[in-house]
Amino acid sequence: MTISNRLLLLFLFSLMVTCTFAEKPKGVSYDGRSMIVNGERELLFSGSIHYPRMPPEMWPDVIRKAKEGGLNLIQTYVFWNIHEPVQGQFNFEGNYDVVKFIKEIARQGLYVTLRIGPYIEAEWNQGGFPYWLREVPNITFRSYNEPFIYHMKKYSEMVIDLMKKEQLFAPQGGPIIMAQIENEYNNVQLAYRENGLKYIQWAANMASSLYNGVPWIMCKQRDAPPHIINTCNGRHCGDTFTGPNGPNKPSLWTENWTAQYRTFGDPPSQRAAEDIAFAVARFFAKNGTLTNYYMYYGGTNYGRTGSSFVTTRYYDEAPLDEFGLYREPKWSHLRDLHRALRLSRRALLWGTPTVQKISADLEITVYEKQGTDCTAFLTNNHTTNPATIKFRGKDYYLPEKSVSILPDCKTVVYNTQTIVSQHNSRNFVASEKAKGLKWEKYQEKVPTSSDLPLKNREPLELYSLTKDTSDYAWYSTSVTFERHDLPMRPDILPVLQIASMGHALVAFVNGEYVGFGHGNNIEKGFVFQKPVVLKPGTNTISILAETVGFPNSGAYMEKRFAGPRAITIQGLMAGTLDITQNNWGHEVGVFGEKEKLFTEEGAKKVKWTPVSGPTNGATTWYKTTFDAPEGNNPLAVKMDKMQKGMMWVNGNSLGRYWSSFLSPLGQPTQFEYHIPRAFVKPTGNVLVVFEETGGNPADIEIQTVNRDTICSIITEYHPPNVKSWERSGTNFVAIVEDLKTGAHLTCPDNKIIEKVEFASYGNPDGACGNLAVGTCNSAKSMAVAQEKCLGKNSCTIPIEREIYDEPSKDPCPNIFKTLAVQMKCANKK
Repeated sequence: MTISNRLLLLFLFSLMVTCTFAEKPKGVSYDGRSMIVNGERELLFSGSIHYPRMPPEMWPDVIRKAKEGGLNLIQTYVFWNIHEPVQGQFNFEGNYDVVKFIKEIARQGLYVTLRIGPYIEAEWNQGGFPYWLREVPNITFRSYNEPFIYHMKKYSEMVIDLMKKEQLFAPQGGPIIMAQIENEYNNVQLAYRENGLKYIQWAANMASSLYNGVPWIMCKQRDAPPHIINTCNGRHCGDTFTGPNGPNKPSLWTENWTAQYRTFGDPPSQRAAEDIAFAVARFFAKNGTLTNYYMYYGGTNYGRTGSSFVTTRYYDEAPLDEFGLYREPKWSHLRDLHRALRLSRRALLWGTPTVQKISADLEITVYEKQGTDCTAFLTNNHTTNPATIKFRGKDYYLPEKSVSILPDCKTVVYNTQTIVSQHNSRNFVASEKAKGLKWEKYQEKVPTSSDLPLKNREPLELYSLTKDTSDYAWYSTSVTFERHDLPMRPDILPVLQIASMGHALVAFVNGEYVGFGHGNNIEKGFVFQKPVVLKPGTNTISILAETVGFPNSGAYMEKRFAGPRAITIQGLMAGTLDITQNNWGHEVGVFGEKEKLFTEEGAKKVKWTPVSGPTNGATTWYKTTFDAPEGNNPLAVKMDKMQKGMMWVNGNSLGRYWSSFLSPLGQPTQFEYHIPRAFVKPTGNVLVVFEETGGNPADIEIQTVNRDTICSIITEYHPPNVKSWERSGTNFVAIVEDLKTGAHLTCPDNKIIEKVEFASYGNPDGACGNLAVGTCNSAKSMAVAQEKCLGKNSCTIPIEREIYDEPSKDPCPNIFKTLAVQMKCANKK
């Protein structure tokens, strides 16, 4: 191929890519009913997906799965502290490339809500504010304070100018149809008194002055200015949101929490798919036209990005789990809800609503456009009792706490409580190719005061000492004792007490490990007390103080503090000795961190020794290599036998781990940690672990992750799948000949059903991965499931009594029957 031909091909390719993004300009407006994009009213189903919480290689797949789930809008924050970590120095590379992320969303045909903050909360370090902002003289965050509003405007202008330059706003042909300024300010506004009110007015005017081509929103802002849409955040905005503060503003739900973020020490977070679906249906029945799932994909807090005590795994209970896999039935039950609401689109956007209260718990909401479109929501608000409701001459059964959607005011296509879609269960499987890890170690030297360069009479405050450059800082002092100063009895030891403002510490006396102490997300401060062995002469007290992220919420965040504040030695012959003002040495970070022992080059700077037998050393680095695990499934590293520290693969941080902080259930809040495939090469991958308090690497395991266990749990009264109907103009029609319910199962990634692990038609119990036969079961259950499904990628199992039992042989003819099946998927052999 000639050079000229190559240049022509490159030109045509670049033109094709440009055309992909350069859509026609779209005007965006709104009224009291809905958002209006390009002159068309829209029902918007949105999901929060954050670009820095996954590598760019994952963006296309996660966005694709969100679109498959029925979303047409993606919401993301812009994270100030990653883009301007040092004042005036900007970073938009790698997974910080917000422009590339937005263009990928556009390429897949979805809209964007851009939440520029600059305060974002998001369980992100300092709520997104860069550390240097904290040290601006006389600054008060999120208030009408001259230093703060100067920097906030400068940053906001930079973000908006970048979006305009890249033509990413809808009127320019881009995907951004909304932007948000500030975030949940009503939570703290009263703390700032008159400066709070002045600030929110200033922020609104500043934002719209920078760009007014798309609507601006403020979430949880009851007193939003007239030109700003106030929106709801919460779990049940259909019942808690009092509505927008102006007649010409639509009802928008910007954060529908799909579970709850976790902090270390928390039990698992749960929110049922049925509860989310119920809440969304209620919201749309009450004039809502946008819901955003926070999070739709949570991802991972890589490095040190998570805020105080927040786990490395973020919103794993979202419709897409941390590994980007479908969490069923949450993903598919919401997908079906979106389809049901889209079948009702014309009535919802142009019809007139009427509400009929049948009783305290039963309600009928109808949207009707005279002569053409009609949609009904039948609601049972009772949390335990099902009910039957009569509507237009017909009885409809409603399970407890459920909404049935009738897009034609006749046909139930969806009920929030009855899940027609499939379920699945997540499996962690030890990798065969990455097993038998051989570990080496390097132990940090515990410094003395003379080793540490920064001196001060008393311990320095930890946040301002580290400046968010490390989780760690060494503190050390020395104390001299005579023999008569120390306890004379061998059964009595002095006690070292350290009152800390947070978050954790490791203590050493004369280089020997004494113990570990920590706070928690609610009470970050704590008091460490441990008996210590002291000797006549000079004794060194050394403390490795630790942060576990900076705070991310509340008023006056710039005035939060951490680290040791009072240190005493108790039980001496003269009583208690206060060594707080004993002259301390300080140093930020640990040696291995500064030398980057977690990189290939950095690892060469020290001598590593093989790990043989049990090891339990504090402040120890461990290193091993492994080959890429088999297959294409996502990867994890199992850390349940380690204590607390940080992990890297090929120099890429996997984040913090903390397996020793047990929840009330006696288990670590998290012990599997995501290794993105993008971090891994075919052979010779280097895994490095810095263990702070002492753990044994022998049980660390590289795993593959799948959701190849699929299930269906369906009853006789479940409606057929919502995909059985469609709209054809103003007509609502069935697109299948036989409208019957059944179990529909599909293996992921074109795999096939290798085994039927469970099947019961009767009254089975349990959940996917843990199903059990009840008191009634058809003997033919397994045979029917095997006949319909084995060897197939997808299958449907009918739920008709005559298939399972002859009428005279039905073991339980007088109950509603349930079919529960569990299948194992595998690659084709």
